[in-house]
Amino acid sequence: MQKKLIKVNPTDNVAVALVNLKAGDVVPFEGEDIKILSDTKSKHKIALETFQSGDRIIMYGVLVGSANSTIKKGDVLTTENVKHQSEKVFGRTETFSWTPPNVDKWKDKTFLGYHREDGQVGTENVWLFFPLVFCENRNIEILKDVFEKELLKHKVNPYQILLRSLVSGVEEKEIAKTSADVFDNIDVKFVTHPGGCGAIRQDSESLAKLLAGYVNNPNVAGATVLSLGCQNLQISVFKDALNDINPNLNKPVLIFEQQQMGTVEDMLTAIVKESFEAIKKANTAKREPAPLSKLKVGLECGGSDGFSGISANPTLGAVSDMLAALNGTAILSEFPELCGVEQELVNRCVEDNKGEKFLKLMKAYEKTVVDAGSGFDMNPSPGNIKDGLITDAMKSAGAAKKGGTSPVQDVLDYGEYITKPGLNLLCTPGNDVESTTAMVGSGANLVLFTTGLGTPTGNPIAPIIKVSSNTELAERMPDIIDIETGAVIRGEKTIDEMADEMLGFIIDVASGKIQTKAKLLNQNDFIPWRRGVSL
Repeated sequence: MQKKLIKVNPTDNVAVALVNLKAGDVVPFEGEDIKILSDTKSKHKIALETFQSGDRIIMYGVLVGSANSTIKKGDVLTTENVKHQSEKVFGRTETFSWTPPNVDKWKDKTFLGYHREDGQVGTENVWLFFPLVFCENRNIEILKDVFEKELLKHKVNPYQILLRSLVSGVEEKEIAKTSADVFDNIDVKFVTHPGGCGAIRQDSESLAKLLAGYVNNPNVAGATVLSLGCQNLQISVFKDALNDINPNLNKPVLIFEQQQMGTVEDMLTAIVKESFEAIKKANTAKREPAPLSKLKVGLECGGSDGFSGISANPTLGAVSDMLAALNGTAILSEFPELCGVEQELVNRCVEDNKGEKFLKLMKAYEKTVVDAGSGFDMNPSPGNIKDGLITDAMKSAGAAKKGGTSPVQDVLDYGEYITKPGLNLLCTPGNDVESTTAMVGSGANLVLFTTGLGTPTGNPIAPIIKVSSNTELAERMPDIIDIETGAVIRGEKTIDEMADEMLGFIIDVASGKIQTKAKLLNQNDFIPWRRGVSL
């Protein structure tokens, strides 16, 4: 018989509904019968005891809220009867120890990647075009149109082929035969953004660090950079940021400044000629075996539901622990979604100064949000709430499961680049695209992205593996989901079994043997964070 309720941690005083429940249902649970008092949708929480106003609500073993009013045993938790509450954290409270998982079966495994001169290994081989300032976005779009039509013919929109067929009278399949790429071993991607000038200087400096991180990312073979000339994000600022990340960078970076080159025609002609030659050379790179320690995996969640923290996120946590044991790297970001689990993360930091930096970044971030008239408690989206994540601390406790149980080796501010293997914390918003953009800018060569509701998010240079928390979503939106963890909810697979399957999938994606759904959809999302105005 299928389980109807699950308690995530033995100390929890609420349980998660695994199926839809009706008022009056009697559910056997932990040796007693619990009468359900209200219609309850799956993924929502049921009180395992009667709460009075102000009583603490515990889930995942941590404080996730408090009762706003009396909540009877067997009743459903809602935004009306529960409010956000989390523990105050001031520093380390206990000594941390960790037993790594057994990874003997993975120690000699490799993936096929692109080896860069600085020792990093890419899972993709990308030539990247981007502007230093929004004034150059139009020229980037012109170049995108030119290069994609001539070099990347597989990107021709199928509806464009249909229209071309209707206009020419030639069958679609005959047109498709001419759609082979000019180069077989490199992709060409284009990024635009609204920054680089007009805002405060710190925004431009932050953007410079992010763009420099993209150039330094091992998935990038080289870049074409467009500058206007008079903007805040000067070429010198960008070069300084690049030098700070990697003073020995030996990649081709072509920089063009419009105000020094004259007409748009003169500039674009030079860009096309020089970029084509550089791309042709970059196409000669080949995939070669690399140890799994060269994987740098971002951990993301978006469009989360009440099952995300039970199936998909813990599976990522198990993968994160396996990577740490293999001397690989995992990146946990989304600081608003770590609210309530700070104590555990501080205790896991290998050095006290790392824990102090984490708390300092959290407090500074929250202050900017409060000063703007909001707060971390406003983080859950309507979709989150509808599917059972009714407080930020509840959402955070499930989101943090992506980080597993390994020691926190480093804590990074936005724009800082990964230098230490193991688990890293990176200060970013909870916004899916801003967070994913930041992790790739900090060196992630692949991202695992869990979702319970569905999201098409991708990235221009890093594969985004979309992981569904439930089978229903995977069946409803098969064009965006790469791997699903619904078997964990049904009790058919353990978290460790699911993690083993996922690591094998990661290796195939990193080796270019499997293309992610986001890549097949040509989903190339890129949003820099303007500090302090985003959750």
